[in-house]
Amino acid sequence: MTETNMYDSVKEAFAPVTEALKNFQTMEVPEAARDFVKRTANTAKERTSDLYAGSEKVTAAIETAVAESVSEAAKITRNIQQALHQDAEAFFAGIDTLASAKSLNEAVQIQSDLARERGEALISRAKSSTEYFGKLVANGAKTVQDNLTKVYSKTA
Repeated sequence: MTETNMYDSVKEAFAPVTEALKNFQTMEVPEAARDFVKRTANTAKERTSDLYAGSEKVTAAIETAVAESVSEAAKITRNIQQALHQDAEAFFAGIDTLASAKSLNEAVQIQSDLARERGEALISRAKSSTEYFGKLVANGAKTVQDNLTKVYSKTA
């Protein structure tokens, strides 16, 4: 078989494929198929926009929660520092008062008064802390609920 004959044989064997490809290039796509593709693309575009908006809301909610947490942590740290400072001042004032005692009886009474005052301060702090943390938890739960509502609410 010569090269020309072989070329012609291959050409003849692939003739139906070549013809189909020629027709494929000029084949018209039905209107329904084009509409389907357009609707699908628009739906995908809308969903992508919704997803992006939702992710923005989630990010904002996280930022808000983190900012509030940092702020609350700073307040707690300041309150602890203030309490430690007040305790140190009370301790040194107590030593000063105790040093002025003229008798053992007076020293015991001063020590007793100081212990009672410190106990009252401790109870007052515990009560304030309990109220503060209760409000903090309630506000935190409300913030989480509000943020989740913002994230998952969708306008029709």
